[in-house]
Amino acid sequence: MREPMPGTAVVASGWVVVEQPGPWGAKAPTQSHLDPEFGRAIDEACKKADVRFGLIRSPGRHPDAVERSHQVYVASTRPGRTWLLGGAVADPVQLDELDLDAIGRGDQDAVIDSLPTLSVVDEPVMLVCTNGKRDECCALLGRPLVNAVAAVAPGRVWEANHLGGHRFAPTATVLPFGTMHGHLTANTAVGVLEAARRGETVLTGLRGRSTWSKHGQAAEIAVRELTGELALDALSVAGEDLGTVTVVHRDGRSWNVPVTSAPADPPRPESCGKEPFAMSILRAETPVPGDVR
Repeated sequence: MREPMPGTAVVASGWVVVEQPGPWGAKAPTQSHLDPEFGRAIDEACKKADVRFGLIRSPGRHPDAVERSHQVYVASTRPGRTWLLGGAVADPVQLDELDLDAIGRGDQDAVIDSLPTLSVVDEPVMLVCTNGKRDECCALLGRPLVNAVAAVAPGRVWEANHLGGHRFAPTATVLPFGTMHGHLTANTAVGVLEAARRGETVLTGLRGRSTWSKHGQAAEIAVRELTGELALDALSVAGEDLGTVTVVHRDGRSWNVPVTSAPADPPRPESCGKEPFAMSILRAETPVPGDVR
């Protein structure tokens, strides 16, 4: 029996990814051709700003060096302040100029002011984990998925380092929304990407939106399953209190969703090839309508 996926996405209100070809170690920001001191510093700075940092590579064979500029994507995932910026830098160290706090709060203008090479990207992009040094299943399952999606949507899918949740390989994140998806196939991945173009998501395999806490992710998905609402910015997590999450719709409706944590039964491996252990899983109960605002 497969583990429930809702509530397993990483937590980050923004994302910064930079192209870095060549080999990646298990901890790619410090184990790649990226300068390790810079990789460590920007990774830590991003975490403090509630931003996820990562590396990407174009599909296919990876030369050890880039003979051109490095592609960069910067995203804010917050409903009402959801945007994606893209551009190129001659050296990833230029990312030191980014206003990370502005990314975290969704201030697009301030981010562009801090790194003027960035401009608005209208099409969503998909990042698929292929880091075999972190988990072999991500490479075995992720790389064929990237190649299949790239054949249909060239330029809109990238290999990515660790995205979390290796046990759900192949896994992916869609920017700018920060939705994370697991157990993808070529068809479902293309469907997720096309839904994102409409500002929507796909419920099958949805792990959560990184904007929210783990409990918030599980609750938001429970409301989507109850109502059939697919528009990504239609729902927001308004608060959490004693295991109950409040989810609100932009039309004024609200729901209270009890979310509980329990040991997985039977125990499951955290990633491919690892021994099973008694991890915790989240379960969202049936949402209860709240007061109309």
